[in-house]
Amino acid sequence: MNSPSLRSSALDEEVARAEMYGLLATLFYQPPAAELLAQLQAAVTEAPEAGGFLEEPWRELVAQARASDAPGLAQEYSALFGGVGKPEVYLFGSHYLSGFLNEKPLVQLRDDLAALGLARDAAMPETEDHVAYLLEVMRYLIAGDDPGVCNLTRQAEFFCPPHSTLAGVSVPGAGRPPAGEVLCPPGRAHRGFRQRGSPRF
Repeated sequence: MNSPSLRSSALDEEVARAEMYGLLATLFYQPPAAELLAQLQAAVTEAPEAGGFLEEPWRELVAQARASDAPGLAQEYSALFGGVGKPEVYLFGSHYLSGFLNEKPLVQLRDDLAALGLARDAAMPETEDHVAYLLEVMRYLIAGDDPGVCNLTRQAEFFCPPHSTLAGVSVPGAGRPPAGEVLCPPGRAHRGFRQRGSPRF
């Protein structure tokens, strides 16, 4: 029988995973608002256990947040992901799998989301292969209330290719950032999830 402390530790990890996916989804969807930036700047950087798999990326993210301001973040977000014409970094995974947007990978993703009972909000202008959307789906599969959908089996199915590829190839931070440094740490934090090699994703 598992002890209460072990059950509590497992629950804490699930909550932390869900919160991290939610945070990354927010950071890749839009520049952080002043309130979120202030929370990051005041965040604790020490992991409960030394050497945690996301400890260094988290410290880097918080350190960069402390050295940044909201206008600078907005400017860098626009330089990386926006602008006129082709962005420096695409946030839509289908572009990397097919070379185009709105192609077969997006169709397959929509079918898989429908099987989970999920669909894009009509108010959301971006398509479902936006990296923020995919990260938010993972957050839901961890923290949602429907045990038939929100469980480790469904997380594993969704996290495996092609969806992990859709959510990963477009995220900056694997190497030198294309423009500035502020949004590189979230990319490395996200990559930590993908490279962990754990049933907890």
